Amino acid sequence: MIQAILWDFGGVLTTSPFEAFNKFERANDVPADFIRTINATDPETNAWAQFESSQITLEEFDEKFAEESAAAGHRIGGKQVIELLSGNLRPKMVSVLKTCKARFRVACITNNVKSGLGPGMARNQERVSEVARVMALFDLVVESSVEGIRKPDPRIYQLTCDRLGIDPNNAVFLDDLGTNLKPARALGMQTIKVIDEDDAIAQLAEVTGLTF
Repeated sequence: MIQAILWDFGGVLTTSPFEAFNKFERANDVPADFIRTINATDPETNAWAQFESSQITLEEFDEKFAEESAAAGHRIGGKQVIELLSGNLRPKMVSVLKTCKARFRVACITNNVKSGLGPGMARNQERVSEVARVMALFDLVVESSVEGIRKPDPRIYQLTCDRLGIDPNNAVFLDDLGTNLKPARALGMQTIKVIDEDDAIAQLAEVTGLTF
C-alpha cells in the first residue's frame, strides 16, 4: 500500500539543469554534455560529490571542478556551473504534487549544495519565494548538503523513510536520473524516471490511482 510519494527537486519539479548546461556549452564552444561527463566521472569522490555532501567549500569546489574539467579539455570554474543549477518551476508538476499531498505523505530528497538561496539553490529573491511555496508543501525535505550524504547512497532514502515513519516498500520515488532510482528500487520503492513530464505524470497516476 502506497503511503508516501518522494520527489527529487531539480529536473522533476523544475526544468532540468542539464538544459542549462547544454546552453552554456553551446555558447562557449564546449562539446555537448561535457559538464555531465565531468560530473559522472568518479561520481562518488569527484568535486561535485564532495560539494553536494558538504565536504568542501564553494571556493574549493570552484578550483577542483576547474581542475577536473581542464584535465578533460575545457577549463570551467565550479562557480560557473553553480550559476546554472536553478531551473524554472514546472507548474503542472507542482499541481500534481498538491494532489498527491491530499492523499499521501510527500517528501523531497534533493542533492544540493550550500550555494544560492534555500533548498532549491535559487539565484534571486523572486525565485526564492516561488521555491519556498513549493517546499512548504512537503512534509519533509532531505538535503544532501545538510545530511552529508547524497543520492545514490541508499542511506539517504532509508533516512527519509525513517523520518516519515514508513517502510520503503510503501513509497514511490520520482527522479530524473536512473542512477538515483536504482538504489531506491533495491530498497523496495516503486520508481518513476522523469524524462518526459507528461509521461511521468501518467505513470504516477497509474501507480497511485489518482487523477491529475
